[in-house]
Amino acid sequence: MKFNFDNVVFRALGKMVDCIVVSFLWFLFSLPIFTIGASTTALYYTVHKSIRRSRGYIYSSFWHAFKTNFKQSTIMWLIMMVIYGVLYFDAYVMNGFLMNEETIGYLFYLFLILFVLVLVWSFYVFAYTARFENTKLAIFKNCAVIALVNFPSTLLVLVTVLVSSFLIYLIPILLFLVPACSFISLDLILERVFRKYMSPEDLAAEEESDKLDRD
Repeated sequence: MKFNFDNVVFRALGKMVDCIVVSFLWFLFSLPIFTIGASTTALYYTVHKSIRRSRGYIYSSFWHAFKTNFKQSTIMWLIMMVIYGVLYFDAYVMNGFLMNEETIGYLFYLFLILFVLVLVWSFYVFAYTARFENTKLAIFKNCAVIALVNFPSTLLVLVTVLVSSFLIYLIPILLFLVPACSFISLDLILERVFRKYMSPEDLAAEEESDKLDRD
């Protein structure tokens, strides 16, 4: 009698191990801080290709995406860091006015909302970069439009990010599991959105590629 590894339990355990590995890779490659953009792009690519579609190996997929998108993702991340910094500083200043009960202090809420919007936009940007080729300006513009037009999906992205962040805050060790798990959810949300804007030829080519990989 053969011991069957190809069952639901072992496949689930295998996927969990994959999530731990890719989450660790994301953390490790994000440590220099300025590489967070490239690392996040690689995380999305690996989750989409290797975990959800079982195409390729975890490390090779992650390294390929990290290396291929390093320059573009890093530049975009640095631009976003500047935007985050400006919004944080403005919110900090307005919060001071708000604490002193000055009317202008209510702008604090505006900057807080803008900060959250930019945060969600950044997830669209890195997911888009992992999936499609385009210029940095076009990626920024396309993702802003897509996020606004598909607002219900954007809200789901925000909820996923907030819940994931809260779980890591409560149980820090989940930092080595939650990133990949949350990106599985993001992939389910964003791929449904992205497919609306893919040509029939691209959709057919992707389905054929998936079929060949499964075979």
